[in-house]
Amino acid sequence: TDLGPLDILSEVVPADGLAHGMRVFQVQGVRGFQLTTSQPRALSFPASRLFIHCDRFPEEFSIIVTLRVLSIPAKRNEYVFTLMAEESPSVLVGLRYAPNKLHFLFWSQEHGGGGWQTHVTFPNVSLSDNQWHTLILAVSGQSFSLTVDCSIPKDMVMETPFPSSLSVKRASFYLGNRRRRKGVFTGLLRQLVLLPGADATPRICTTMDFKVATLSVPTVLQDLPMKPASNEVLKYPYETDTKVTLGSQPPCTKQEKAQFWFNASQRGLYLCNGSTWISMLEVKQRLDYVEEYQNLVTNSETMGVEVFTIPKVGLFAATANRYTPPGSAIYKWTDGKFVPYQNIPTYQAQSWKYFTIGKKIFLAVANFEQNDRGQEFSVIYKWSRRKEKFITYQRITTHSARDWEAFVIEGEAFLAVVNHREGNNHNIDSVIYRWNPRTGLFETNQTIPTSGAYDWEFFTIGPYSFLAVANTFNGTSTKIYSHIYIWLSGSFQLFQSILTFGAADWEVFHIRDRVFLAVANSHSYDSGMPAPSNFYAINSSIYELNITAQMFVKFQDLLTYSALDWEFFSVGDDSFLVVANSFDGFTFSVNSIIYRWQGYEGFVAAHHLPTVGCRDWEAFHTAEGSYLLYSSAKEPLSKVLKMKTT
Repeated sequence: TDLGPLDILSEVVPADGLAHGMRVFQVQGVRGFQLTTSQPRALSFPASRLFIHCDRFPEEFSIIVTLRVLSIPAKRNEYVFTLMAEESPSVLVGLRYAPNKLHFLFWSQEHGGGGWQTHVTFPNVSLSDNQWHTLILAVSGQSFSLTVDCSIPKDMVMETPFPSSLSVKRASFYLGNRRRRKGVFTGLLRQLVLLPGADATPRICTTMDFKVATLSVPTVLQDLPMKPASNEVLKYPYETDTKVTLGSQPPCTKQEKAQFWFNASQRGLYLCNGSTWISMLEVKQRLDYVEEYQNLVTNSETMGVEVFTIPKVGLFAATANRYTPPGSAIYKWTDGKFVPYQNIPTYQAQSWKYFTIGKKIFLAVANFEQNDRGQEFSVIYKWSRRKEKFITYQRITTHSARDWEAFVIEGEAFLAVVNHREGNNHNIDSVIYRWNPRTGLFETNQTIPTSGAYDWEFFTIGPYSFLAVANTFNGTSTKIYSHIYIWLSGSFQLFQSILTFGAADWEVFHIRDRVFLAVANSHSYDSGMPAPSNFYAINSSIYELNITAQMFVKFQDLLTYSALDWEFFSVGDDSFLVVANSFDGFTFSVNSIIYRWQGYEGFVAAHHLPTVGCRDWEAFHTAEGSYLLYSSAKEPLSKVLKMKTT
C-alpha cells in the first residue's frame, strides 16, 4: 500500500525524446500524445520494468487516465492500454472505450490453469465531446468504481472478483492497442498511471480543473513556460490545431481554448484561455469614461431587458414593459443603434430570458399580471426562421412571475420560474421545469418554496451545479434568508442560506480562479418594527467561495440605494460591477455606480452614472465597441451608454 504511482505512459517515452509513432499535440492549452504507429509493438514495454520486485499484478489499485476522445463510429472499440502475456492473445488487464461505454477487462484464472476473459462495463460514460477528461478506476476484489472528472462515482459489484494473484511473467504493456492494428486509440493521451493499493480519487480531486487533474505526467507533456528562458528553441516541440477567427468577437469557451481571434477594427490579436479572450498583440484597453449613446424610447416603463445574439441574424434587445397594450418590444441592432423589430403582447412583464435547445431558439417572458380573460401565465416564444420573428410556443401557469432562468445539467435542459406571490401570499412554490425531448415541451420537475422571490441565478463550479434564489419578502419582513441549492442525485438540495434584505438579484462572476456571488439588497422592512427614516440605503454584499470551507463567505459590503440588479463585465484586463440603484427614500433620480476591481482593495467606485428608477443593466459588445444598456422602471425611456476606452 506504500507503493508510489507507476507511470505507464512515461515508460514508453525515451528520455531523449519521443518513441516512434508518437506525436505531441496541444489542444485547449493541454498537451497529449497522439498514437500514429502501424507497429503496435513499438508502443510497448515489458511489465518487469514496472514490477521489479514482484511478478504479480496488485490485488487492489487505481488506474488514472487523462484523455481526449474523438467521435468514433457506433460499433467501434478503442483500447487505451492492455497488459498481455507474450504467448497468449488474451488480455490480462486492459481498458477499452466504446461510444458511451467504458470496458475494464481482466483475466480470471481457474485453479487448474485455465481462465476466462471478464468484462466490467460502465454504461453512460460519454467522453466523445472533444474535451479533456480524467478517469479514475478503483478496483478492490468484487468492487469496481469509476469516477469521471471528479464527479459522483459509478460503483459496480461483480460476481467475479479481480484476481488476488495475477501473474505478469513474460507480459508486456501495450499503449493504445491490444497488439493488433485494429482498435488503436485515435484520441489524445496525457496521463496513464497505475497506483497500487489505494483509491486515487482523494489524491486527484483537489484542484478546480477536474478534467485535467494529474498524478504523474511525462516531462514532454508538462506545462512549460510559453517562452523559453532565453532564445533557444523549445526543448520539446509540439503541434497544435490553431484557428484564427476574423470579424466580431466570437464566443470563448473550453471548445475554443487555444484558438485566436483577430479584431481588425482594434488591430489586435487575442487568444482564448477557455473563458475569456486574452490580448496578445494590443495595447490593453482601459475604461476611461462612459458617455450617453442612445435614448431608447420604450412602449412603457421597462422592468427588465435581455440582450442576445441570434446566429446569422443579428444582435437584439428585448424589453419587459409594464403596460398592455402595447406590450413589450424587441429591438434589433441596426447601423449602430437599436431599432424596433417586433411587438409582443405581455401583462406587466418583468423579465425576458433567451436560451437555446439544440438548434431551437427560445425567448421566455415572466408575466406579473393576469390577461384580459383572468388567466395568469407566462409564455415561451420560439424563433421562426421562416418568419424571422418570435411566435408563441408554450404557455405555463405562473403566479406574479418575476424571472426565468435557463440552464443545462448533464445534457438535459431546464427552465426555472420565480413565482413572487399568489394573491397576498408571498410564501409559495417556485417551479423548475425539465425539457421533454419526446413531447417538445417543458414539464414540471421540482418545486422549491420561496418567499416573494425576485431572481434565480444558475452557475457551475467544476462538476457541480448550483441555483441561487433571491428571496425578497415573506409577508412581514424583508430580512429573510435567501438560499443556494446544489444539484445532487437528480434534484436541487439546500447547500447554504444567506441572510438578505429584500434581495432582488444574484450575480455570479469569476475573477481568475476566484468565484464570487453578489446580492442586490433592495430595502430593509419589518412590519413589527418602527420604520426607520431611510430603509433603502443599505449594504449589498459580495460573497466569495471558500473552497476549504465549501461555502460562500462575505468578501465586501457596498452601500447601495434600493439595489435591484448587479451586472459584471470586463474591459481589457479590468473587471467591473455596475449596480442598479433605484431609490434613496426620497427620489428615483439616483446615481448608479460602476465599481472597478482593485485586487486587495476589492471593488472601488469608479464612475457615477445618473439614472432614473434604474431596474436592470446589460453589458454587450459589438465590432464598434462596448456598451451598457439600462432600463428604467419609472419612465418610458431606457439608455444605451458607450464605454470610451484608452
